[in-house]
Amino acid sequence: QVRLVESGGGLVHPGGSLRLSCAASGFTFRDYIMTWYRQAPGKGRESIANVSPDGTGTDYDESVKGRFTISRDNGKKMVYLQMDNLRSDDTAVYYCARTGITTYWGQGTQVTVSS
Repeated sequence: QVRLVESGGGLVHPGGSLRLSCAASGFTFRDYIMTWYRQAPGKGRESIANVSPDGTGTDYDESVKGRFTISRDNGKKMVYLQMDNLRSDDTAVYYCARTGITTYWGQGTQVTVSS
């Protein structure tokens, strides 16, 4: 079955960096767009970045553009989110997802940006 496992979250000071990872299994990874979402306290889940199946195309929400970079390694079935210049409003649970007719989610990883 489809399985997505995120890692790499934690506590970081404003201006710091984190790299999130997502390990995928149970499907043909190279065939799917992969997306990172986040959900801040008291807010809905929002899409922030996605990457095309071959990794050559990316798209970002305006809130993270220029600070976050999504990438993937199809050989390792991994998708990454490099987050730089983090701000307090980036605090959220971050999820990777395989979107399509059915969306599959990981369990999420907490990112807290605080001084």
